[in-house]
Amino acid sequence: MNLDPYASLLRTTIQGKYAVTFREPGEGLSHPFITPGSEQYADELWDWDMPFFNVAMRQIALERNDPAMLDQIRPYERGCILNFLTCRGAGAGYIPIYLNRSGFKWPDDVRNTNMHKPCLAQHSAFLVQQDGGDAEWLRESFKALCAFINFYRNHHFHISTGLYYWQDDFAIGVDNDPCTFGRPPKSSGSIFLNCLMYKELEGVAYLADRLGLDEVGALYRRDADALKVSIQTHCWDEWTGFFYSVDLNIHRSVDPLKINFGSNWGAHCGYPPDWDCLIQRIGVWSGFLALWAGIATPEQAERVAHEHYRNEKTFGAAYGVRSLSRLEKMYNVRPMVGPSSWLGPVWGISNYLTWRGFVKYGLEADARDLAEKTVKLFGRDCERFGDFHEYYQPDNGEPILNRGFHNWNFLVLNMLAWLEGKPVIAEFESSNTLPKPTLQS
Repeated sequence: MNLDPYASLLRTTIQGKYAVTFREPGEGLSHPFITPGSEQYADELWDWDMPFFNVAMRQIALERNDPAMLDQIRPYERGCILNFLTCRGAGAGYIPIYLNRSGFKWPDDVRNTNMHKPCLAQHSAFLVQQDGGDAEWLRESFKALCAFINFYRNHHFHISTGLYYWQDDFAIGVDNDPCTFGRPPKSSGSIFLNCLMYKELEGVAYLADRLGLDEVGALYRRDADALKVSIQTHCWDEWTGFFYSVDLNIHRSVDPLKINFGSNWGAHCGYPPDWDCLIQRIGVWSGFLALWAGIATPEQAERVAHEHYRNEKTFGAAYGVRSLSRLEKMYNVRPMVGPSSWLGPVWGISNYLTWRGFVKYGLEADARDLAEKTVKLFGRDCERFGDFHEYYQPDNGEPILNRGFHNWNFLVLNMLAWLEGKPVIAEFESSNTLPKPTLQS
């Protein structure tokens, strides 16, 4: 596939648009920050958008070979993190999903409400790694970061399975994932949430090490190792070769030792359920995240790619990865907002994270195929409309809605560089084994 025309167009478009996402401090936000782009998100700071958008920003800086750009964007990068870590409630652990200048309506009961996705520590760790290991800018806020992660452990953690769960279906990132959307509170052991949390625990452990808090780092690293085992135990399905969310809503009968034989006789007390969750064999793209997070074994990664990405009946599409398998009865690509649609449309971020997992596991043919599809998707969009959209039809690449959505769509630049054999900026890796490109002097 000749991608040269798209390569030039994408680079020109992205270089001309990235700076419009910068915002200055003021009102309720004391640090400069970055917005996702488009009028819909014109002056807002969102949780899981920023870590991945930042990876694209660093790729732009790398390709510009402009050290001055790093000095320009660094306050905005760090501000995305510090605005959250210094907001009201952060010291106690609760951090909201988004912030804007006009303020944020705090929930009545933060312990039973979804909060910021677990991606603050990994975002911070990414910046620290990119800047040569300097974590001092974070020292004063590290306590709030630990409180945030501990809050997840205290209020979003299912002890029996060792998995984390959503409190409800509000603002879960993948808005209408059927494994969570419309489901009972505290019932969704989401594979999306747990893969993010695994990387988050690795991130906070790395930061603790950089700050000389090695014993603290060891504790969080232990939690990460335990979570990896829990995901393997409960979320991997040997039958279908994929990672799934699990249902934690298991009703157990009354304690048979406390039964008053008579009125309660026959209350399923002879052998109540001895399983702690039920796997939800619903084909959601988030299962690919187990490769991105480094949780899958090499054998599992091969099965995921072969049985699901390469399968056009399920996830495989002409322009990338369907956000929901086409075989699911809930599959639906109609335009919608509030929630945004993750019931089938192709998103730039799901293409990117799936691609990154393929690269990590050496699945080069799949990585190349997906990168080429993504370059073509966004190249056609820029060619026709001069901009990016939020999500797309899987088989013809037609944009569905929200023109001007930049955000993680700029990660196509990282995929393009990889296709061309050029240096590529990648997310935080705890082992720090991935080569980190540096600007040339």
